[in-house]
Amino acid sequence: MTVDTAPKVLVLGALGFVGRNFVQYLVENNLASSIRAVDKALPQTAYLTKPARTAFSHSTVEFMQANLINPVSIEKCFTRQDDTEFDYVFNFAAETKYSQVPEVYQERIYKLSVNCAKEAVKRKVKVFLESSTSEIYDSSKEPAKETSPLKPWTQIAQQKTEACEALQKIEGLNLIIVRPAVIYGVGAPSGITTRLVIGKVYKRLNEEMKLLWNKDLKLNTIHIHDVVRACWHLAKWYEETGVTAGKGNCPVFNLADKQDTDQETINQHLESIYGIKTGYHGTMISTFAKLNLGTVTEDVNEKHLGPWADLLKESGISVSPLSPYVDKELLHSNPVYVDGTLIERETGFNYEVPYMTKDKLEEIIDGYKELKLWPSAD
Repeated sequence: MTVDTAPKVLVLGALGFVGRNFVQYLVENNLASSIRAVDKALPQTAYLTKPARTAFSHSTVEFMQANLINPVSIEKCFTRQDDTEFDYVFNFAAETKYSQVPEVYQERIYKLSVNCAKEAVKRKVKVFLESSTSEIYDSSKEPAKETSPLKPWTQIAQQKTEACEALQKIEGLNLIIVRPAVIYGVGAPSGITTRLVIGKVYKRLNEEMKLLWNKDLKLNTIHIHDVVRACWHLAKWYEETGVTAGKGNCPVFNLADKQDTDQETINQHLESIYGIKTGYHGTMISTFAKLNLGTVTEDVNEKHLGPWADLLKESGISVSPLSPYVDKELLHSNPVYVDGTLIERETGFNYEVPYMTKDKLEEIIDGYKELKLWPSAD
């Protein structure tokens, strides 16, 4: 397939962590004949890495600023000047901030996804890939499979669940749903990156970094490289295998590496990177925290935010997207514990970053250092 005959791709939420890496992946591998990258933000304010900036300035990429909660904007985003239609649509657009009012999530996740999907049906889009989350699964002693019971434990996950249920009822939508575990990699603004920030704070405080719950709390992961590869792989697989669109006939795939990452996995890397000690508060304190999560969250964030601000100031960094702040929704003892092997068995996908390593975590730090957003001071 030549570049001219390659698919025409629409990427929604293109400046988010997954979206920007996906656009970069398409450009660097010459996978699309044209890419329209849509986001409500602007590339100039998005803290893009140098490779991402290069990708967004590529001749095949057209950036369009749009607010996708507006149906008129959605129609405009789907309309091409030559009156042809996009082949594939990847929806990475969603509200990602925690603990907001329910109406925000309903509008910026549920309505956004449903309206974009309906437009995709009108345009007879060959593939519509919806990015969900592994926060939708019920806590379990076994890794969740795609057919496991759903019990979303964040408001974002709740709206993602409802959105995907609605999408599966839309007749004629060529739908794929992915449910990634905790995504990490260069440019990740939260998740594992937040723990790297907190580790830096404890290096500064010269204290042991103690966490709630225990070492076995699952926080399964997947590297951004494999997320974007999986999304493209699934789009091609869907088209080539001729999966029939229709209500309830939707492939769903978890995305999770081989690491079976838990708190201890991450802590061991933090100890190696920073030379700090890590541990756990134990059952008594963790039980107290569970009953008084609001107060505990305030205390934890107050302890971390001041030293982080000092580190930034001493390094001459006035603004940074990074923070040690942990939202109350994420301090619960809910595991991210998923089985990501179905995509391998059903579609032939392989994970190229099967294990989290110290080097991969240091790449995140180095990436932010290059952007002058990571403190050099100890």
